[in-house]
Amino acid sequence: MTWTVTPEHYDSPEAALLRRDYYDEVASRYWGRPATTAEIDAGLRDDGVERLAPPTGEFLVGRYGGRPASCAGLRLVDTATAELTRVFVRPAFRSTGGGGLLLTGIERAARAYGVRRIRLDTRDDLVEARGLYAKHGYGEIPAFNQDVYAEHWLAKEL
Repeated sequence: MTWTVTPEHYDSPEAALLRRDYYDEVASRYWGRPATTAEIDAGLRDDGVERLAPPTGEFLVGRYGGRPASCAGLRLVDTATAELTRVFVRPAFRSTGGGGLLLTGIERAARAYGVRRIRLDTRDDLVEARGLYAKHGYGEIPAFNQDVYAEHWLAKEL
């Protein structure tokens, strides 16, 4: 089986399901219980996803053996900086290299926009994500936002 990572509209049926699965996982971990359908719907409503499309960003979908398995978003901040967001690999596909390929794809998209730095925020409990970012050269930086869910801020120079 092989991975492919390609840009896709954030609202395509497969991308929308991946975003829903992403939010379900991060919300369920945060609350320490399964998120309800209503909570997932509320979290996805007005979440700024429309900025993850040209000309303000990009949304990537990863497929493993042709099956939708992962996603990641890139949101332009300014001409030199972009934010990485909504990085998700479905549990059944973890440890198969898909996360690293998503980051490679995001970095390629960022370079195409002329971006020189990618930054992100994440939480303590998202240990797999933090490990992925560290493995791929993202380092801790001072806080750049006051998001209630942000506990770690990282960046990588391209």
